Amino acid sequence: MKKSVKAFILGAVMMISCGCGAASPAQTSAPEQTAAPAAETEPAEKEPETPAFVSLTASEVAKNMGIGLNLGNTMEAYEATGCEKITFEWIPVVGNNTPTDYETCWGAPVTSQALVDGIKAAGFNTVRIPVFWGNMMKNDGTWTIDPDYIARVKEIVDYCMNDDLYAVVNIHHFDEFIIRRNTLEDCSDIFGTLWTQIAEYFRDYPETLVFEGFNEYLGGDRFNANGDLVPQSKSDAYLSTNTLNQVFVNSVRATGGNNAERVLIVSGYWTNIDNTTSDRFIMPTDTVSDRLMVSVHYVDNTMYWTNRIGSQDWIDYTDAQIALLDRAFTSRGIPVFLGETTSGYPKSNYASNAIYTDSSECVEIVLDKLTDHGFVPVIWDTTGHFYDRDNYRIYKDSDAAVIARIAAKLSGAD
Repeated sequence: MKKSVKAFILGAVMMISCGCGAASPAQTSAPEQTAAPAAETEPAEKEPETPAFVSLTASEVAKNMGIGLNLGNTMEAYEATGCEKITFEWIPVVGNNTPTDYETCWGAPVTSQALVDGIKAAGFNTVRIPVFWGNMMKNDGTWTIDPDYIARVKEIVDYCMNDDLYAVVNIHHFDEFIIRRNTLEDCSDIFGTLWTQIAEYFRDYPETLVFEGFNEYLGGDRFNANGDLVPQSKSDAYLSTNTLNQVFVNSVRATGGNNAERVLIVSGYWTNIDNTTSDRFIMPTDTVSDRLMVSVHYVDNTMYWTNRIGSQDWIDYTDAQIALLDRAFTSRGIPVFLGETTSGYPKSNYASNAIYTDSSECVEIVLDKLTDHGFVPVIWDTTGHFYDRDNYRIYKDSDAAVIARIAAKLSGAD
């Protein structure tokens, strides 16, 4: 949830706490023995085959994705101390510089198959996997993703594939690091390099793997000559947003294979609904039709930060934001991906004249509205908030009932 650029960044910082074989026996001679008849050998066990790619439109994929859950503060975690300053020149090493050191440095447990099984059992059909690709990367200007790090991302994607879940992989927080410190031309080169590597690595994966270009920082602030973060002009911000989305699409498509028709999610300007529904936001051109979604976040964001949750104003505002998205995208056949949606509402954020005062009820109202319009809402969750990553279940029974009901509605079983 973001009140503004600065509020979001400060909120994110407040939400996280970063800690950020035996020797072989010596060979000895043995008496000569008569050879026994050769036993029949069983055929070697084959590696499981990658499921065949099914070419689906973005609308078909959106319908299949249902509702989702973020693995927040996990693979996008990094040592962020001082990241708001230009003196944060490169990504600090955490622990022994292994994927697990970063995966757990914001308090998350190591992601397991059982953890993902629980997400599936709760009724979710999509897992968004935010990734900070700069972890374990050498600072040599090549922007080469560490092979062990991407292999760990693959393991988590495979957990999702094993459960027939959609997995969404993006560039998360590392987009902030790059955009703040580089010209648009350099950003284009860097993100093109990153997405080429990611897409090539996962080229043979089925359509249930979806790429999302960026997180929330397209059009974001840049460091000036004095080391201060300053906003781009609106013109520059839209130019940057549109350019980098096009770089993302071009880079993935150029890798061929299943990526030639894989559904891709392009990110809005700050993933802000008002900014993204402006006619200054331009969807990228593509080499294949009907394979792009658009990502925005938090349909009731303003109401949250002005403490008007549960009021009629909240209902009206949410409906108005949805109407903007319908006019700008749904009416053109472009599905809307709500990459981050509120998982709960603290009492402090309710209106004094609230009609609805229960968090689970408010979550249900929002999720019903979003899914009724064909949007794909993905709940933003971090360790200890909505989904219990140690016991593999949603914490609150009332929240679990909401997810189960909406999942049933989307499957036609409601």
